[in-house]
Amino acid sequence: MKFSSQEEYGLRCLLRIAKVSPAEGLTIPEISTAEGLTQANVAKLLRILRMGGFIESSRGQTGGYKLSRKPEEIIVSQVLNALGGRLFESTFCLDHAGVDNICTHSIDCSLRSLWRAVQNAVDSVTMNLTLRDMMNSEEKVKSVVGTLIEEAG
Repeated sequence: MKFSSQEEYGLRCLLRIAKVSPAEGLTIPEISTAEGLTQANVAKLLRILRMGGFIESSRGQTGGYKLSRKPEEIIVSQVLNALGGRLFESTFCLDHAGVDNICTHSIDCSLRSLWRAVQNAVDSVTMNLTLRDMMNSEEKVKSVVGTLIEEAG
């Protein structure tokens, strides 16, 4: 199980936008250069983020991409869901049933319990983590995440 590059790069682009002055905007080429990503990939990610309501775009000489709301109002779990979805959904077992279209473990499934617990642990952190939290140093974010894990445990 892993997060995809789409979630990683999408969050990086969103953080890059969040760290500039709210009056300024960043262009696709600026984000692409700063993050070491292709312009096509950045454009795709920004479209997803814009459709998710996290950023807005404006045209013209002073145009670019800006946050659509304050960083403390943007929840990391919502961003991850927009970029790629959850690790475990209730339909997971139906989607991965096997050749018979009915999982042989549909009655008593220890795997389902594992994936649900993993998703709950991820949710306990990401649902309480904002973009503002993520704008801090690595050490500060590590501390915030540690506190969230302790509170959930």
